[in-house]
Amino acid sequence: MNLTLGQKLFRTKPAERAHEDSQAHGGAGLNRTLGLFPLTMIGVGATVGTGIFFTMVEAVPKAGPAVILSFLIAALTAGLTALCYAELAGRVPASGSSYSFAYATVGEFAAFIVAACLLLEYGLAGSAVAIGWSDYLNNFLQNAFGWEIPASLRSPMFVSDHSNLTVHSGNFNLPPVLLVIMCCILLIRGTKESATTNAVMVVIKLAILAFFAAIAFTGFDANNFTPFFNTDNSKGFGGMTGVTAAAGTVFFSFIGLDTVATAGDEVKNPRRNVPRGILGALLIVTVFYLLVAVAALGAQQAKLFEGQEAGLAVILQNVTGQAWPALVLSAGAVISVFSVTLVTIYGQTRILFAISRDGLIPKAFQNVHPRTLVPVSNTLIVCLVVALVAGSVDATYLWDMVSIGTLTAFMVVSIAVPVLRRKQGSNRIEGFSVPFGPYVIPGLSVLACLYIMRDLPHTTFVVFSIWMAVTVAIYFLYSMRNSHLGKQ
Repeated sequence: MNLTLGQKLFRTKPAERAHEDSQAHGGAGLNRTLGLFPLTMIGVGATVGTGIFFTMVEAVPKAGPAVILSFLIAALTAGLTALCYAELAGRVPASGSSYSFAYATVGEFAAFIVAACLLLEYGLAGSAVAIGWSDYLNNFLQNAFGWEIPASLRSPMFVSDHSNLTVHSGNFNLPPVLLVIMCCILLIRGTKESATTNAVMVVIKLAILAFFAAIAFTGFDANNFTPFFNTDNSKGFGGMTGVTAAAGTVFFSFIGLDTVATAGDEVKNPRRNVPRGILGALLIVTVFYLLVAVAALGAQQAKLFEGQEAGLAVILQNVTGQAWPALVLSAGAVISVFSVTLVTIYGQTRILFAISRDGLIPKAFQNVHPRTLVPVSNTLIVCLVVALVAGSVDATYLWDMVSIGTLTAFMVVSIAVPVLRRKQGSNRIEGFSVPFGPYVIPGLSVLACLYIMRDLPHTTFVVFSIWMAVTVAIYFLYSMRNSHLGKQ
């Protein structure tokens, strides 16, 4: 059957078909081993830690103590989108998350664009958090053994100072590469094993953050919150502008919500557990972010955050005058970032699996091991790319690039809710539904995403536009011709 260009671009994959494909495809599928608790821990593991351990250094100089509002704005936006995710996850319970939702609603071309956003989001997030791992690992080694990693082995080869790119040929950031290799080994062993390991690490991480807050509050000084907003407008971050800019920087931390949805193929009773896992992860994440942010700002002046390495560990050392609290915190951060990197790479591989299953990228990404049912080639390719980026480039721009990918995917998910409701009509599958009808919450979610996105740096939009141009070219040269949906 010959289709017009418009029909090819907007052809959709029925929600029921997506669910059938998630059961099996080509004789092999992913194994359903995840219950509600490990699923929620996947979301928490991908989220808690990144925003607090690393981006406070980037966000506080922009917003000052008002960074608390930045976290609230990001949490509100993520919460609105989480409700949309919860509904769609129950109606399209397949691996691929935003991609699967878009394919079932707004069409194949838009779904492929969303997939590109997710690949940008997950790939750079994995690299960015792995890069930040070096600081806490080095702090731990200093406090535990009095030894530090040589600067040339924990510094990137390519460094940007916002205007120029400098190449340091003798540098290579080795610790993040080793971290990615460890994650790769765990993921290849199988989802159940890696999810169990992740759940253990998440529990340890939450305990470490509670430990930080308890000690930091002993040095709490309310004067550190005055002035509340950033009064330095020399870089254009004064007042609420700084708050919004900081919200854009920390927003990527809520990538965990999307990670829960990518596991749809491997969840027991996904129509019930995926919505609950998303909302449960959001609640836990928001509480811990605010608790640690208030404790950190109360214990240290906002001006001291800029350029600070292993910031939370340094705060504890300054508050207590002793090294052991910093040692404990650094050890917890090392564990924390391991879990974040693990689930971020996991999400990347499952999205590629879903795209390949639909014929839009080569089959190598959907081949699974007959015993472990893990997409081994897929995992190796992802880990190789993430390790190369983490080992060679600076993390300066990665945070904002991750945020713009996340925000774009979140907007498409929000738009997908009313579209899918209209498509299914009275035949829609029973399950969680966003309150106040199909337009209010999704509409507010889109507006909130646009509000945060408006203050991202110009460079971020330029690089994102280039990535989108490459994506469009790939779609028309390969994906549109090889789509399984187009061959039926």
